Amino acid sequence: MTETAQHTPKRARRRAVAAAALAAALPLAGACDLDGGLPGTPRPAAQATSDAGGEGQARGFDEAEFQEDLRSAATVTNGFWRRHWQGLFTGTYRPPRVRGLYDGRDPGSAPRCGGKPLEPGNAAYCPGGDYVAWDARLMRSGYARGDAWVYLVVAHEWGHAIQNRLRRNLVSAASELQADCLAGAALYGASKDGRLTFEKGDQQEIVAAFKVIGDKSPWTRPGDHGTSSQRLRSFSRGGNGGAKACFS
Repeated sequence: MTETAQHTPKRARRRAVAAAALAAALPLAGACDLDGGLPGTPRPAAQATSDAGGEGQARGFDEAEFQEDLRSAATVTNGFWRRHWQGLFTGTYRPPRVRGLYDGRDPGSAPRCGGKPLEPGNAAYCPGGDYVAWDARLMRSGYARGDAWVYLVVAHEWGHAIQNRLRRNLVSAASELQADCLAGAALYGASKDGRLTFEKGDQQEIVAAFKVIGDKSPWTRPGDHGTSSQRLRSFSRGGNGGAKACFS
């Protein structure tokens, strides 16, 4: 089924700020002091997390909208790559499987990759199983900061799936930054296609998200992903220049 504007999530349909305006502003944000704090800084993650069963959620957390945005993020991202694959690459596009939320605190139920269960507080693309999955506490905690979190994480892991479908010489040694670039290309590309728009405040949400998910975060190892500013610049490069900019 072809992705259409009617599949855009309810909150996205209410959004008032065009993605083009946000894309133009992001390169400026990438040069900001990300340690300086942002207006409307959310509560600490410890106050906003929940377990996979939904207990302990922050007051006002809307589980239905969270689940809707998760589904939409996957649909929008997959739709972009399906529509544009032949114009960018050779071969036939195959989407990864979506394993979705898992409870990283329960190794017995977490998806396995390379013979090991996925870690708590993580999001991953598993090449062996060709699937994407994300820890429930991580996703709900980030979502309490703003719905842009979900779209970023899903599009980033999908970026790794795209890398796994390419010739090795196209995959950057800085593969995490390239995945950020591909995420930006997918989300802003979907906006240009009329499948996704951005609301007021998304710029701050995106900057805040990259501040959290840089190498200083507990679920990344030093040197894996790059600094917050590097990641934001890579995301912005894809958003402004499209997927081809991620291979230049």
